[in-house]
Amino acid sequence: MSKYLLEIGVEELPYKFITSAETQLRDSFKKFFDSNNINFEKIDVLTTPRRLAVIIDGLADSQPDSTRVFKGPMAKIAYDESGNLSKAGEGFAKKNGLNPQDLYVEGDYVMAKLEVKGKNTKVILAENIPNIVLKLQGSHFMRWSNHEEKFSRPIRWIVSVYNNDELKVKILDIESSKYSRGHRSYDGTIEINNPDEYKEKLKTGYVIVSQQERREKILEVANAKATEIGASTRISDDLLEEVTNICEWPVAVVCDFDEKYLDIPDEVTITVMESHQRYFALFKNGKLTNKFITIANYIGNDFENIKAGNLRVIKARLDDAVFFVKNDTKQKLEEYVENLKGMTFQKGMGSVYDKTQRLIKLSKQISEELGVEEENVIRTAYLCKADLATKLVFEFTELQGYIGSDYARISGENEKVVQGIKEHYFPLNADSELAQGIEGQIVGIADKMDTICAVFASGKKPTGSSDPLGVRRAALGIIKTIIENNLEVNLSNLISFALELLPVQADCAKEVEEFIIQRLTIFLADNYKKDVLEACLIGNPLEKLSDYMKRVQAISEFDSPMTIENANRVIRILKDSSFDIIDEELFQYDEEKNLYVAAKSIEQTDNYNDYLKQLIGLNSKIDAFFEKVLVMDKDENIKNNRIGLLTLLKGYYNLIADFSKLSK
Repeated sequence: MSKYLLEIGVEELPYKFITSAETQLRDSFKKFFDSNNINFEKIDVLTTPRRLAVIIDGLADSQPDSTRVFKGPMAKIAYDESGNLSKAGEGFAKKNGLNPQDLYVEGDYVMAKLEVKGKNTKVILAENIPNIVLKLQGSHFMRWSNHEEKFSRPIRWIVSVYNNDELKVKILDIESSKYSRGHRSYDGTIEINNPDEYKEKLKTGYVIVSQQERREKILEVANAKATEIGASTRISDDLLEEVTNICEWPVAVVCDFDEKYLDIPDEVTITVMESHQRYFALFKNGKLTNKFITIANYIGNDFENIKAGNLRVIKARLDDAVFFVKNDTKQKLEEYVENLKGMTFQKGMGSVYDKTQRLIKLSKQISEELGVEEENVIRTAYLCKADLATKLVFEFTELQGYIGSDYARISGENEKVVQGIKEHYFPLNADSELAQGIEGQIVGIADKMDTICAVFASGKKPTGSSDPLGVRRAALGIIKTIIENNLEVNLSNLISFALELLPVQADCAKEVEEFIIQRLTIFLADNYKKDVLEACLIGNPLEKLSDYMKRVQAISEFDSPMTIENANRVIRILKDSSFDIIDEELFQYDEEKNLYVAAKSIEQTDNYNDYLKQLIGLNSKIDAFFEKVLVMDKDENIKNNRIGLLTLLKGYYNLIADFSKLSK
């Protein structure tokens, strides 16, 4: 088995493309090897801002030999009366590269077998690598020189090594060699004699080519620097991935800024550092400090210019923030609400002010349903979008909600309203925190539901490749908020009301319901079996999500194959039949009477574990019934009476799940 290395050296790649390219290359090479019947053990994709590398381990040196079987025309068509090939027979042979002596007749058809010798892997790679590389996709691809083909950035060098030998490939006008390049500040080339030495050889040129190793190195040097000054970092996965993709040789440098900037909201300062400058904020005792870490892609020991340059940049950004805060807070937050009339929420769906008015009405309905005091909820709904009209949020859009919360506090709003304004956007993603206060929970549900309904009503429902206004995330936010806080909110009613409030009327309530139910089952699929989730969808789970969750949990723990079999037997016999009237006088057997008495004794309860125990208690009576009684009696009245008894049983089963969808 062999090993192959391909490295594509480029100008600095956009960091967002690098992660995508890693996945694309791995998938493309796997598909290529599988389709060409070339065995391999492992594909590693290594990426930096200046290179995309692929190392294939355990690679077969050739395709296996194979036998191809060709089926041609019918024999009477392929041969003439003299037994010679006809035009049709000759055409079949020529088309498939066959000699006449290769042909034989099997059944009524002309056949041929051709032994095909496996092709050399080196040859196949050399022929196909240019196509694999140039099929990478991403935004803002470019042309350079006189090439018609596009790529993310100009290709500058190629390394192609098969075991200990160079394997010549050519992409556009760049021919491969055994010579790579190190860090941009490193002079000279690096000879790669075999794939095994690639990673370590590049380190001599100040390049950590493994993104995982580089990620770990960044955390190591950042935490070490933070510890030196008695501080700590809070590095999100997204920020760490971005920094990993913009450097090849990470060095941590501690910088600072004037403490006066700590007077502005922490969220502003942190956003400037993380989102705009890719710095790591530093904290002491949980509080933000005026120090930060920048990861420099640097060879050397003189960091003064790096510190000075970063200080100039962050000072300018923080000065802007200070200016915006001072000007924004000259008036109270509620005075910005009127300005929302000039901001479009979504084409055809009115302004953000119109959305705010809808949120007030939706929040009021939810509050009444939950029995929650409305005053703080309505105030939160009224102010929750006001910060969108401020200069600071216009400049730092990712701070919406956080700034509204700070400005509300400065304006003297109730602390519950202050918290609710910030939390109504929660959860910000699949793993982030949920709203803790009831104000944020209610207004958040209203806000997300209004957005979902507006998208569907405007005919822009999400597809596999698009998620307008983040409605998938919005649906997940509603689901998690309700389930985690055990809120009794009828989402079906809320959907109908939200659609009524929109300026454009659309009959899409069922579509919205199906969409949210789909997101519900996807969300729960990590913890529960698919058949359980589907079985418990009986009825409309959106009317009472908490009840749906109770049933899912109970059915997941349920272990009674006999009960499932009996329920399915009842369902199979009834099919679409039903009968609502049961006349005890028509019972002919004790088994009918006993089953009826046992069934009538079932007590409905939302303690579904206890309820399932009651259903288990029916099993012996059901078995006795089916052993003794023929449901489809010749007497129509007796038959209908027995169908009525089974209809009663089915109703009890359906109170918790559709047992026909459960695996035994």
